[in-house]
Formats: sequence, C-alpha cells, structure tokens
Amino acid sequence: MALVEIRDVHKRLGAVDVLRGVTLDIATGQVVCILGASGSGKTTLLRCINHLETIDRGTICVDREMIGYRIGRDGSMREEPDRLAAAKRAQIGMVFQRFNLFAHLTAMENICEAPIQVRGIAPPAARTRALELLQTVGLAHKAEQYPHQLSGGQQQRVAIVRALAMDPKLMLFDEPTSALDPELVGEVLETMRRLATAGMTMIVVTHELGFAREVADRVVMMDGGVLVEDAPPQQFFSAPKHPRTQAFLARMTWAHGGRTDTAAARKRP
Repeated sequence: MALVEIRDVHKRLGAVDVLRGVTLDIATGQVVCILGASGSGKTTLLRCINHLETIDRGTICVDREMIGYRIGRDGSMREEPDRLAAAKRAQIGMVFQRFNLFAHLTAMENICEAPIQVRGIAPPAARTRALELLQTVGLAHKAEQYPHQLSGGQQQRVAIVRALAMDPKLMLFDEPTSALDPELVGEVLETMRRLATAGMTMIVVTHELGFAREVADRVVMMDGGVLVEDAPPQQFFSAPKHPRTQAFLARMTWAHGGRTDTAAARKRP
C-alpha cells in the first residue's frame, strides 16, 4: 500500500506553471530520489507534500490523509484550519538546504522544541530521546553546543535528528548537502544511508548521483513541472529512456569528470 499518493497535482507561482499534473505513489519504506535541473519543480513538490505550499488542483495524501485540506460537503477541496494542518504536518519530517536551526537554542533545545511544544512530551522524556538520537549520528557530545559552534555537516545532522524526534512517517530532504563544503557531505549522506537501511520512507531531492544510485529504490526525473522518468536506479542510470534524462545525466557526469558519485568527484584534488 502506498504511504504517499500524489494525484494530478498542479501548482502555479505567478505566471509560471511549476507543477503540471504530477502523479506519484511511494510505498512504505521506499527511498525515492528526485533529480532534475533547477526550476524543474522538485522543491515545490516537496513543499506541497507537507503543505508548506498550497496546490491549485489535484490531491496529496500521506497515510490516506490529505495534509492541509479536507473535502467539503459539496465535494470541493478546502484548506483546513492551521492547527489541524500543523497536527498532520507533524507526521512529516523535512530537512532543508540551509539547516534552519534556531541560532539561540542549543542542539538539544533545537531537537526538543517541537516534541515538547507540539506533541506535549514531557521535557525529561524529550531530552532522553534527543540524546539517544544524537548518539546515533555521533553527536551526543555536541548536545549543549549552539549552531555557530558546529560545522555545517554537524548542523545538518542535528537538523535530521530534530525531524526524527517527532517520529515521522515520512522524511523529506531538499538537497540536504548542497550548502555543505565537499568534505562534510559524506557524513550527512551516511546518516541518510542509515535511515534508509532502518526502513524510513524518504523522498530526497538531490544532485548526489552516487547516493541515488546506491540507496534509492526508485529514481525520478522531473522536467518542466512533470515527471518524465521513474525507474529503479540500475535502469535509470544505465539505460534512461527519456531524452531529458539522458541529457541531464550526460551533463552531470561531464561536470564531475565522468563520475556519477558527485560527492566523491568534488573531493578530487
């Protein structure tokens, strides 16, 4: 059974049709990587899934619930009150490019804020859980440090832990390594690999082709607001069918010296 069901989703920003009829199912436990050039609609699709962006047409369901919408008596789709949308959104963890940690809070406080304020978890229990999660990413010793005292890779791992502290059904990653120095990319990707191995359902917008090849169950190509290819990694990378996919992979491979593991390619002397 699909955990995420996206049906004919359209989204316009100003005069631009950013999403033009996207349909996609993602099963529980699957890792789906979304590739595509800038402006293809990847980030907008992620933001629509957890209702950070509204949609103009279509439906998005997570675990058979629409996030941020309900069906009215007349059959039309209407936005839910913010408090109801926020409660549903708590089931979905999202990790952004720029970490988005609260600068005035320690790593521990960043992680505990939402479980205490949104879920009503007692502070001692929230701290115990946060420390356990920090330990899994090798950052228990950084629990009382502030974001400015952490490297970019450490901040991103804290951001991942902050999302996991809400026990989400689904994790969304929006180019989580794009703001990192090359030498810090590996530690974040390793954390994501462990999540995938543990069975977390993940949708990952990324340009890390090596990660997509190794970890994804499916790789999706977006172009101009539509899905043009959806295939297992072996097929996607070795025999892509759509010309846009072929051109994108050729360009990415050329840009990184013939290698599809872009993190490794950026580390070359």
